[in-house]
Amino acid sequence: MTGKRAVVTGGGSGIGAETARVLAAAGADVTATRRDDLDLADPASVDRFVRAWSGPLHILVNNAGVMATPETRTPEGRELQFATNHLGHFQLALGLHDALAAARGARVVVVSSVGHINGEVLFDDVDFARHPYDPWAAYSQSKTANILFAVEAAKRWAPDHIAVNALNPGRIRGTNLSRHLATPPESFDPAGATGVSVKTVEQGAATSVLLAASPLVEGVTGQYFEDCRIAPEHTPGVRRGVAAYAMDPEKAARLWNLSLDLVNHPAGPGN
Repeated sequence: MTGKRAVVTGGGSGIGAETARVLAAAGADVTATRRDDLDLADPASVDRFVRAWSGPLHILVNNAGVMATPETRTPEGRELQFATNHLGHFQLALGLHDALAAARGARVVVVSSVGHINGEVLFDDVDFARHPYDPWAAYSQSKTANILFAVEAAKRWAPDHIAVNALNPGRIRGTNLSRHLATPPESFDPAGATGVSVKTVEQGAATSVLLAASPLVEGVTGQYFEDCRIAPEHTPGVRRGVAAYAMDPEKAARLWNLSLDLVNHPAGPGN
């Protein structure tokens, strides 16, 4: 990875820190962001980060996220999980598009979750202004949005030689993501669910690292991975696989256009 430049959001702890560590150990020049230098829920913070970047970018790992938060809105009125997990990363990736294109073979890695199988994007109410707020429904929506972003970005950015893939890291023991949960993730097991396993941080980062750096996935784009391989379609009752609605190209295009409006980003080349 010598000579490659990478950005890993949420790189201060958990699987983000491990992803950044492995890429750096392989020789990459890694910028690992934390909330104090890149607040994804704050459009102005994202803009500042983008404006400060110069030169090509070979790897962007959209890793940072929040989960099952109490109902919280940003100053712009956005629901916090959708704003952080999807919109902030959407704005960041669009802002860094030219840097990614300049790398001629860049990779964007989008950390989603098996939690996406619990719900689609509420296109008519992404901020839960009219629907009763449910922290898990909001989380599921944001994680479905992550996958839909990868589907649409892969299509739009293929001419720029930018590969975009999403992934499920698995249930990880002992990270800050579970700070809003009364029950730690390693002891939480949805009734009737199968295919649930708890991973170490190193195991959880493995699929992110594969998609960011491995020649084994050269040319692969627009896919959803888990356990270092392309995931099968989700089967009801099994907490594995990818939901069909999360790979739907029409919904992916619809979310892209909605997101452009929400971040006030003008349409244009690459967007």
